Amino acid sequence: MLFPTNQIVFFVEDDAALRAATVQTLELAGLTVEAFPGAETALAQIDAGFPGAIVSDIRMPRIDGLQFLEKVRAVDPEIPVILVTGHADVPMAVGALRDGAFDFLTKPFSADHLVAVTRKALDTRLLVLDNRRLRAAAAAADAEPSPLVGDSVVTMQLRETIRQLAGADIDVLVEGETGTGKELVALLLHRLGARRGKPFIAVNCGALPEALAESELFGHAADSVAQTRLPRIGQVEASSGGTLLLDEIDSMAPAVQTKLLRVLEEREVQPIGADRPRAVNLRVIATSKRSLAEAVAEGSFRSDLYYRLNVVRLRVPPLRERSADIPQLFAAFVEEAKAQLGRTDFALTDVTRRHLQTHDWPGNVRELRNFAFQAVLGLDAPLADAELLSLPRRVDRFEAELIRDALRNTGGSVVLALRLLGIPRKTFYDKVARLGITLDEFRKGKG
Repeated sequence: MLFPTNQIVFFVEDDAALRAATVQTLELAGLTVEAFPGAETALAQIDAGFPGAIVSDIRMPRIDGLQFLEKVRAVDPEIPVILVTGHADVPMAVGALRDGAFDFLTKPFSADHLVAVTRKALDTRLLVLDNRRLRAAAAAADAEPSPLVGDSVVTMQLRETIRQLAGADIDVLVEGETGTGKELVALLLHRLGARRGKPFIAVNCGALPEALAESELFGHAADSVAQTRLPRIGQVEASSGGTLLLDEIDSMAPAVQTKLLRVLEEREVQPIGADRPRAVNLRVIATSKRSLAEAVAEGSFRSDLYYRLNVVRLRVPPLRERSADIPQLFAAFVEEAKAQLGRTDFALTDVTRRHLQTHDWPGNVRELRNFAFQAVLGLDAPLADAELLSLPRRVDRFEAELIRDALRNTGGSVVLALRLLGIPRKTFYDKVARLGITLDEFRKGKG
């Protein structure tokens, strides 16, 4: 789950019988309640991070409800306080609304009305805390020295791996789903390495027409290509001294793969029509949106080129495997959207929050960024996925998230994960198999 929802209702009432009955009503409605006979003991457990709402009687000894309201607002003016009053105290309660009370209930009140007002107060408090977390995440994103935003275990491991590989100056194969940020990873490998300040040439292999790919990559000599008499320097030669990014190399035509293999093996390129090859000094980073090993098995990618590229393979995890990063990423994208769109403020809505919590993000970071721009523009979030799913599917999704979180937090240790989850080993493996969770993804040194 994106933001914690460990909400609680503090119920303050000096009448023991009424206190017990009201607690029972709230608990039957599925709410977590803690009851207090007086305001003093409740105040001792309230701070600015209090994750719930308060329901309090007005007429109480020592500290009455109005004094309690004042003290709570001194701790945090956005903690919702619902006052319970008799008919004679209604004018007093109306005055309390002006002083910041969330609402008031007049005795005798119906159970449904109590539950409805309390739920509304809890929802309001949840949005307040989520917006605070969003602002804090935005501040953390601003202070983040790396553009690869996130503090989850997998993201921190990815940043460390990038730092180590950047200084090695070797070819790297970067694999990951669409929208995970593979090009950003490639750019960081270049910027953090010895070739920073030198050319960084990105070639989108999927957008290269096969008829023009050879000329675009390798260049051509004068008078060697129809409709032009001028020579052309190819992208491979232009990147000499720096880094050549071959983006979506899994889309490269077979004929071009053959010629690229020679470039990688010999570190030289021969333009079309040239008399002799030209030496190039470059680092090659290739990205693929699917496993190149699978492409080799299918016959769509040359095995020798794959092994030449696969000096080091770096896997960029999908967003669903680092869901803890979503608040910080979303906050960073909101700040970017506000700057680009000229918006000065943004407040997280309940619809947006629920979408952030329940969506699978198949488009990964790119999809999250687009959603942040939509949210800043005030466009309604799509209907949350959970609202379209059956109960068993929602339970499966929740269980999978808990298991993945446990594995991430334990570095892939099944023994430690079992302790966190409190389930037998056989149950764990049955669930892992049924939910399609790959254990190797969470073990240190993988991906």
